[in-house]
Amino acid sequence: MTASSFEILLVEDNPDHAELVIRSFEDHPVASKIHHLSDGEAAIDYLLRKDSDDKRAYSRPNIVLLDLRLPKRDGLDVLKEIRANKDLDEMPVVVLTTSSAESDVRKAYEHHANSYLVKPHDFTTFTKLMQDLGFYWLGWNHYPGQSLQTLSLGAAHRAMDRTRNDDDQ
Repeated sequence: MTASSFEILLVEDNPDHAELVIRSFEDHPVASKIHHLSDGEAAIDYLLRKDSDDKRAYSRPNIVLLDLRLPKRDGLDVLKEIRANKDLDEMPVVVLTTSSAESDVRKAYEHHANSYLVKPHDFTTFTKLMQDLGFYWLGWNHYPGQSLQTLSLGAAHRAMDRTRNDDDQ
């Protein structure tokens, strides 16, 4: 990670949903690099660096965007694994799923998800959700050990104002 970008791990098995997330962050004022994985087992292997021959090539994500319904290992299993590992347990995990079932929401928070977001069905609302998520987690939120704030509060306000003005037109 450079001083001007954030690492995002996107764990999403639906290629259309993954593409929407990636495209939504392309024009975001906060520079970010997205690493996309399509199953829970691959996510755990990546986070634990099991498949990396060169451990230095690993780039620790600043945040994980995690779907719940994943092949190989369920999103809740991935979340439990993250929270059980002392090297990963402080990493923010945002559940980003199509499920609005109360039992899923409850289980995610019981396993210490930082946020639970239900994917909107329309493109415009989904894009807005990704912009808001980006501003909060990548611009406004402070992380332990992070001395540089990539997006100043003034820049965040200006970017949000531009977005609102674009929406009004």
